[in-house]
Amino acid sequence: EATRRLDGWDPGTAAALALGPGEMKAAYGRLPPEGRRALALGAKRIGDFHRRERDAEVPAKRDAAGATLAQVVRPLARVGLYVPGGTARYPSSVLMTAIPARVAGVAEIYVCSPGVRGTGEMDDWTLAACHVSGVTRLFRVGGAQAVAAMAFGTDTLPAVDKICGPGNAYVAAAKRIVFGRVDIDMIAGPSEILVAADGDADPAEVAADLIAQAEHDVRAVAVLVTNSAKLALAAAAEVGRQLSDLPRREIAGASLGARGAIVVAKDLGEVIRLADEFAPEHLALHARNAGRLVPRISRAGAVFVGSSTPEAVGDYVAGPSHVLPTAGTARFASPLSVATFRRRMSVLDLSPRALAAVAPAVEALARAEGLEGHWRA
Repeated sequence: EATRRLDGWDPGTAAALALGPGEMKAAYGRLPPEGRRALALGAKRIGDFHRRERDAEVPAKRDAAGATLAQVVRPLARVGLYVPGGTARYPSSVLMTAIPARVAGVAEIYVCSPGVRGTGEMDDWTLAACHVSGVTRLFRVGGAQAVAAMAFGTDTLPAVDKICGPGNAYVAAAKRIVFGRVDIDMIAGPSEILVAADGDADPAEVAADLIAQAEHDVRAVAVLVTNSAKLALAAAAEVGRQLSDLPRREIAGASLGARGAIVVAKDLGEVIRLADEFAPEHLALHARNAGRLVPRISRAGAVFVGSSTPEAVGDYVAGPSHVLPTAGTARFASPLSVATFRRRMSVLDLSPRALAAVAPAVEALARAEGLEGHWRA
């Protein structure tokens, strides 16, 4: 009913909203060879990177009192992934969320993504990305109603344990509402980039990184911070030149006009301080010997080092997930990873001797808290 009313097409039945492995495989086969190669390369690099993650398990150890204590890691059973489909299609978001979930050992991976408004058609790229990522089923549902369906479950879509993935303001608001019923990865805001540059940076490359983020959404944020007034002027001119023939120039232009900025700092130290204070989703370092600046950065979703590492590579095939904290939440939040789809569980095993050794302390603390039943137990 929500799909009919809000998305303008009639699926007929709820079951018709779902697409399975057969449709995903067929879509993969319909892609041109270069499309299949691109998805395969992205899937391999993302999988290879996330398989290198190490879980924070606490190995079992028997202490002097005779207690064996450990913490083990278990995958979530079922997750829901939201993949946007409003002003653009994002098969890359399927790869960047589903592959870490699969590496984590999640058994059931469901994707919700809106079909084309008015028809419900799902593009082959998104379906093919589901195929190479091992997605269980895709549901042609978007918006807040998709988040609700994943959180509470329906007759056709099982309730999940966690919802991940970016979306618009309605999706973000819905994720906030259902948190507690299910876990979520983060409240994702509009995409953002901060380019930190010195006077040696190439204005054309700086402008290209800014525009690459601005074309996502009119609410995207693109900021240049530099210690060179000359570069600032040159980059501004380059932005204008590159926008002139950009297919999404209206979106990018609106973003840069309303939410973009160029800041000239007094020196490179202030550039780095301001970048760290901003805590951007993407931080691009366009500076001589850019790698030497990384140890001075502590708050960013992802750092792109030097002119050979454009932010767009991170969006598609570099390896680490492109689902990153936004709106300054890199102060405390981390990129999506295998750990996002796992949970830790403590394991306690005391021998009679170990219990006797700690019992007096348990009694003292239980009595201090007025919890006699604890001490009796």
